[in-house]
Amino acid sequence: MTAQTSVSTAAGTTIGIVLGAPATFDATGYAALTFVPIGEITDVPDFGREFELITHKPLGSRGTVKKKGGFNEGSIDLKLGLNTDDAGTVLLKAAALSDADYSFKIAHPTGDVYYFRALALSFKVGTGNSGSIISATCKLELQTSSAGVGIVEVLAA
Repeated sequence: MTAQTSVSTAAGTTIGIVLGAPATFDATGYAALTFVPIGEITDVPDFGREFELITHKPLGSRGTVKKKGGFNEGSIDLKLGLNTDDAGTVLLKAAALSDADYSFKIAHPTGDVYYFRALALSFKVGTGNSGSIISATCKLELQTSSAGVGIVEVLAA
């Protein structure tokens, strides 16, 4: 008999931001930070480390040899309803005007948490049409620490 996997809705997911860096790039270091929730988040696309593909084509075998090269933690284009009175949104806008990395926390309703450092490259306002909510997008480029730590995943027990 095969065990069944449980899946969950994304409803209830929260995202927090803080300017400070963790003392250590692990669950304990990030958990010690006080994150400010970013309100009105409507979409968080896929995120995660992606490796570069390195290929080698030896003439004798004619086949392509594939290896993993360097990696990139990727980027996230956050989408949110614009609330200029929300403390997290204000901090997100400040991050886009800063050259500093900020710390982020994504918490799923399952109890799983993802921590990372990111550089905010943009904060754009979208007006849309008469049937739209005024929105914003913020492009985050996820960073890797000098020790090679990127996204810290803490799974619920």
